[in-house]
Amino acid sequence: MSENFEQMLDEYSKTIRNGEVVEGTVLDVKPDEIVLNIGYKADGIITRNEYTNDASVDLTEVVHPGDKMEAKVLKVNDGEGQVALTHKRLASERVSERLREAYENGETLTGPVTQVLDGGLSVVLDDTRIFIPASLVSDTYERDLSKYKDQEIQFVLTEFNPRRRRIIGNRKMLLVAEKERKQAELLARIHVGDVIEGTVKNITDFGAFIDLGGADGLLHISEMSWGRVDNPRRIYKVGQTVRVFIKDIRDTKIALSVKFPEENPWNSANDKYAPGSIVTGRVARMTDFGAFVELAPGVDALLHVSQISREHVDKPSDILKIGQEIEAKIVDFNPDDHKISLSMKAIASASAPRAQHEEEARTVYSDEE
Repeated sequence: MSENFEQMLDEYSKTIRNGEVVEGTVLDVKPDEIVLNIGYKADGIITRNEYTNDASVDLTEVVHPGDKMEAKVLKVNDGEGQVALTHKRLASERVSERLREAYENGETLTGPVTQVLDGGLSVVLDDTRIFIPASLVSDTYERDLSKYKDQEIQFVLTEFNPRRRRIIGNRKMLLVAEKERKQAELLARIHVGDVIEGTVKNITDFGAFIDLGGADGLLHISEMSWGRVDNPRRIYKVGQTVRVFIKDIRDTKIALSVKFPEENPWNSANDKYAPGSIVTGRVARMTDFGAFVELAPGVDALLHVSQISREHVDKPSDILKIGQEIEAKIVDFNPDDHKISLSMKAIASASAPRAQHEEEARTVYSDEE
């Protein structure tokens, strides 16, 4: 009995002020109202509007008698002898303070994308809307942001002004930082000459960019094959896994190649293209002084205009076509300079004097540019 009296005395002697945060126990819940015992001579009342922004919420489904709650005093006397409280505004203030600390400390936040807008994404964190502009969503341009709908994403705050309702998030900053970290790790462990696997990320007219798992390397068109490559897109596809070796590293730029030295076709050229051999090749390109014939990928030979026919030929294109397969005789082979000279005329004139053939072999490169 004395304890109850002391408790009642404390309640009647307790003073509270507008703006004060109080804690209480839920006494009763109605669909649109919560009655809270806050240890004061009057009970506290939280209306639905002061609990949530959702006007359709039935409070009896989310709050139950006996629950402990904190609330902020709006009015000590609401006109009916009760204390008007707000749970919503207290929660908003605490979220705002939390976001301010996250902004000042550069903390990484995580929240769901609730809307995809024309200019970016809307993320809601504890009922607070955060806008992430399209330019700050990714470290690469993305035209369609719809894939982010309902996804949990990470970001940092780069602008915080709750009074103007302007809270800006930045996901790009995290992606750039992570990419720089992975790039540094990759550059620390790779060396020129290392063989590594990567994934084709992008293809251009001059080569392909290969994702090496932390940084991109450039596989230049000239390093795609020992032979001639006209269009990288005919050889590689985005997403394809490729085996390459590190040709050069300069700062953060990595040059790649698939022209492995042990696969150089000139390594076995001495055995295949000895002078006097008859070979078959494809006309790869032509100039005014002759045609270059591909004997194997990476091995081109010169068919001088004077060696095309026993008849006079003004220019190679009068007789030959690009892609045409021809048969010719090796009349000269220079392994040091990677030069091979051909003659179709030598086959046609097999019965000609030997001295004439020797003179032809000496002149095949005389007009080369």
